[in-house]
Amino acid sequence: MLIIGIAGGTGSGKTTVVRKIVESLPPDAVAVIPQDSYYKHQWDVPEDQRKLTNFDHPNAFDWPLLAHQIEQLKRGEAIEQPTYSYLTCTRCEEPIHVEPHDVIIVEGIMALYDKELRDQMDLKIFVDTCSDERLLRVIERDIAERGHSLEMLIEKYRNVLKPMHDEFIEPSKEHADIILPNGGDNKRAIAMMQQYIRSAFRRQQISEALGT
Repeated sequence: MLIIGIAGGTGSGKTTVVRKIVESLPPDAVAVIPQDSYYKHQWDVPEDQRKLTNFDHPNAFDWPLLAHQIEQLKRGEAIEQPTYSYLTCTRCEEPIHVEPHDVIIVEGIMALYDKELRDQMDLKIFVDTCSDERLLRVIERDIAERGHSLEMLIEKYRNVLKPMHDEFIEPSKEHADIILPNGGDNKRAIAMMQQYIRSAFRRQQISEALGT
């Protein structure tokens, strides 16, 4: 099994990079584990307080559960991946059943932050996109998909997204094996990454077939 971690700031193009990796491998070879599914449950917290959650701070995540479930997948065990609702700001009751696959991708803004999780990864990727471009993508997405106002998004960027990125996300870049400048728009870097992963995937299959 090949465990790949993909990190990068909000709006950096992580989703595009994940899609490119999935497209480069055999069908049904990959399971994607979104870090966003592992926000802490807040069933015991009043709803008005839940909505104040800083989703860009490491304390918002259930790191032990995420690391444990990746360990389970590596052992060949299926997991019940939690799901999270941004409407209620807590976990949903129904999890998602995930079977082990040849390639597991852990994707999220802080996928490279936690050492216990990071140590399980065979390949660590950081999607690096300039702050101006990331801000524009967040504005376009959140206005179109979530109905947020421009004023609200600018305030969120200044008070939450930028300081959290600078303090926690950007420093995790030093743990990356591969840094992809310009995110999903860098076709040459994407192609090189795909080739590297295909080669690692083939080596892993040969090693498992030989029992080494």
